[in-house]
Amino acid sequence: MILEPLLLGQLVLLGIGTGFLAGLLGIGGGMLLVPFITFILGTRGVAPELAVKMAIATSMATIIFTSVSSVRAHHARGAVRWDIVKRLAPGIVVGSLVASLGVFALLKGSWLALFFAAFVGFSATQMFLDKKPKPTRQLPGTGGQLAAGGVIGFISGLVGAGGGFISVPFMAWCNVAIHNAVATSAALGFPIAVANVAGYAISGQSVESLPPASIGYIWLPGLAVIAAASVFTAPLGARAAHALPVKPLKRVFAAVLYTLAAYMAYKGFSA
Repeated sequence: MILEPLLLGQLVLLGIGTGFLAGLLGIGGGMLLVPFITFILGTRGVAPELAVKMAIATSMATIIFTSVSSVRAHHARGAVRWDIVKRLAPGIVVGSLVASLGVFALLKGSWLALFFAAFVGFSATQMFLDKKPKPTRQLPGTGGQLAAGGVIGFISGLVGAGGGFISVPFMAWCNVAIHNAVATSAALGFPIAVANVAGYAISGQSVESLPPASIGYIWLPGLAVIAAASVFTAPLGARAAHALPVKPLKRVFAAVLYTLAAYMAYKGFSA
């Protein structure tokens, strides 16, 4: 697999940036990857509808690697709430498979782009407003967390993100400290990614006009380069997350999400 220098450089820079954001914000990098991979595939002649779907699937596949690198750094600082991970993960796997094996293949790429923009914009608003939860509010019981995991996995499967844009605000709303929420979200990215990638690979087998070196909806050249670059910068982002106070961290999270929501809304409407 030989890539021309320009494409290789674009993918390396994308991997460096998304790896850092994965560690910093616990978002798995997907919020940044989907718009940029959509653009890159579009310039290479992939139809807009297919480009959006492949960007979502490829973005999710990179999270398998970035989440492992990021969570190791967070775990070393004792920030991951593994008790929450254990309760959310089963629901996440079920919700992810329902999305990636069924609903994802049925929806048009333009609708997926608009769905991406709407949920990312909503999440950004929640973080930007920095609403304080009631002091007595706590995470729901095991059943409630299983259900919440199902919602997180399902929506993540439709937008190609590691779930941080839902799980971080959800945990913060339930009075989980923001640094713990970011670290725990990074750990949740792994089961989200594995379940969804399996679904994308299977559901995309019958799709025509896929670019070379693709498995289902997953674009392997993009996956390989971005993943290789991102694993080096994810620990740096995790270190920065623990050095920042809470409010600036939320503002950074919101600013990134607003920008990417606007771009994908444009792509959805123009398609």
